[in-house]
Amino acid sequence: MEGPPVTALLTTNLGAMPLLGRGKVRDLYAVDDALLLVATDRISAFDHVLGTGIPGKGKILTQISLFWFDLLSEIVPNHLISADVREFPATLLPYADQLEGRSMLVKRANMFPVECVARGYLAGSGWKEYQASGTVCGVALPAGLKDGSRLPEPMFTPATKSQDGAHDENISFAATEAVIGAADAAELRRLTLALYAKAAAHAESRGLILADTKFEFGRTAQGIILADEVLTPDSSRFWDAATWKPGGAQPSFDKQFVRDYLESIHWNKQAPAPSLPSDVAERTQAKYLEAFHRLTGRHLNL
Repeated sequence: MEGPPVTALLTTNLGAMPLLGRGKVRDLYAVDDALLLVATDRISAFDHVLGTGIPGKGKILTQISLFWFDLLSEIVPNHLISADVREFPATLLPYADQLEGRSMLVKRANMFPVECVARGYLAGSGWKEYQASGTVCGVALPAGLKDGSRLPEPMFTPATKSQDGAHDENISFAATEAVIGAADAAELRRLTLALYAKAAAHAESRGLILADTKFEFGRTAQGIILADEVLTPDSSRFWDAATWKPGGAQPSFDKQFVRDYLESIHWNKQAPAPSLPSDVAERTQAKYLEAFHRLTGRHLNL
């Protein structure tokens, strides 16, 4: 028997707990000398948060991140302290219903002001730049590649973090060195490509292509750590290997149903963002759940 329908959690309210900010998806709280990341069910498209959430999406994203943090921990430490609400400080226990399955207590870190993007395939902004100049982040690529083509080798293509939530901007490796220093830039490139290689190999073993992804790193007294979310459909392009065919946009395990719907109603991509019909929300939820199952081999009960 199915349980009651899952409702979307759009905003958390943890009483007097200091709220540091609300992103497009996550709410961030200060908890003593740690941070609490709570993934809501908000969904954004075209840089706007929509009026409708995707029920359970925050839980799915959190559980995917936890899977990857564990799998990749031999390459670089991460910021996770605990994702078990029973291990959280007692002040958080009254809010367990909001936190269960979708929150992570994490270490504070000085975050690097760059998005560390790894690309194994040509897509998105990389494809647009390649069409215009034959390059990605200023790096020349062979002629004749198509939208969705596999790159000769995975690339580290950093981007600046936008402070206002708008689009991040691709930058060259030299520009990255200028922002954070040559030694740190080289280390972040090494870590990014090592993480991508291991994640892409795992995805391939599950019949998926990891086309590209982005990582965020910070520094603690112990050194560089992996932070934020990791290798979810919100930060990565996953394609079905069985249907991959270069020459156009590939179907991906993300919010494509949402983008397609918004294009179909000719929304002008200005606030306020519209709400979604229930069938679009349900199909999007199913796609996120499928991504979780394909990647982990497990089923998630929302």
